[in-house]
Amino acid sequence: MAQSVSIGVGTWAWGNQLLWGYRPDLHDIALEATFNRAVALGLRFFDTADSYGTGRFTGRSEQLLGGFLQTLSPQQRDHLCVATKLAPFPWRLGRRGYERAFQASRQRLGGRLDRVQLHWSTARYAPWQEWPLLEGLADLVVAGEVKSLGVSNMGPRRLRQVQRRLAERGVRLDSLQVQVSLLAPEAVTTGELAASCRELGVDLIAYSPLALGLLSDRADQGSPKGPRGLLFRRLRPRIGPLLALMRDIAAEHGAQVSEVALNWCRAHGAMPIPGLRTPEQAEAAAAALAWQLDEQERLALDRQALDLAVRMPANPFLSD
Repeated sequence: MAQSVSIGVGTWAWGNQLLWGYRPDLHDIALEATFNRAVALGLRFFDTADSYGTGRFTGRSEQLLGGFLQTLSPQQRDHLCVATKLAPFPWRLGRRGYERAFQASRQRLGGRLDRVQLHWSTARYAPWQEWPLLEGLADLVVAGEVKSLGVSNMGPRRLRQVQRRLAERGVRLDSLQVQVSLLAPEAVTTGELAASCRELGVDLIAYSPLALGLLSDRADQGSPKGPRGLLFRRLRPRIGPLLALMRDIAAEHGAQVSEVALNWCRAHGAMPIPGLRTPEQAEAAAAALAWQLDEQERLALDRQALDLAVRMPANPFLSD
């Protein structure tokens, strides 16, 4: 299974001051170099969202990605899949509730938008809001405004309901995006979610596969500032056995710890979309495509992950 699963690029950090300390003067040049290196190395799926960025930089991730796309040749762009997620904010209502948001995202992306996704499910707090918005997204697919449709942060029951209703309209549900990592393993190691995706033919996309950097080679190099630092200080002292096992496996493959984290997702059939901010991170992500975990390594990582007493914070909007 791992051989057929690719690796994409997440862009949550592009424009995010709160968690990632984004500053245009410090980071935009490096982000463009990261994008170009990722494309050169064969990474093809780029994921963003209209809510990415903080404060005055809301929408900055889409804007940066759109600008970088413009520097590519048409042939290079044709090989990419550009996906964005539209947030179901309370004021986005009805079948046309995403109309302006979709057009704004496509404009920020320089006209290139291949997949539109519902950013999170409203089933737990406003179930009446969700289906009209999805109907509107399906309308865009039917009208040829966008090639494909995905959802995020849904559990197996809601996924089946949505897939069935879209299929009744003749619209394929292409992907489901949820948090998956060795510090959030349940989606692929227990329960029905991964199995439901396989049965329904829905691609499973793993966001935060490196757990905000806790599952990377930099995890032992001091705590970052801000909210990420709080998470590091709470979780890192309690994940030592997992990191030790990951280092051992990485050494066996001449790889980095982050590659182990990405290939664990791939071994479970989930395409990881690590957040990339430097060309070196793009190179590590691409390097993971050159090898795969064997079954014993995957099982050992499964056991270690499930034995941990700590987890990444769950998404509060994840439906059942």
